[in-house]
Amino acid sequence: MRFMLLQTYGPTASDAPPMTEWTASDAQAHIAFQQELNARLAELGELIDAVGLAGPEAARIVTSDGRTPVVTDGPFPETKELLAGYRLVDVESWDRALEIAALVSAAPGPGGAPVQAPIEVRQVMGAPATDDL
Repeated sequence: MRFMLLQTYGPTASDAPPMTEWTASDAQAHIAFQQELNARLAELGELIDAVGLAGPEAARIVTSDGRTPVVTDGPFPETKELLAGYRLVDVESWDRALEIAALVSAAPGPGGAPVQAPIEVRQVMGAPATDDL
């Protein structure tokens, strides 16, 4: 079963400030934790992909009617709605996906305290057969 673990920008249960406000050593510890978790998941054959995304200031919004697309750099949705990064995992069960999400949520933040970031877990679904539509 494939699951997308989505992490958003915005408030955390620990009230940690944005990473841009962390000390260099706290940010390095957080990134090292993420890299080590990815390595463990890869060793287990569970990790498909994991990436952090550029900040919302570098995002573009595209709208198209099929002819000329309109590209803007805003307005942006509320910060809590912006994706910060994701992991795509292939695991045996929902329980394992939730276990991994809990590990991601507990990544170290300022002072090494768990960030408690909300992680949305969604099963990846295949497209329906066209004759089923």
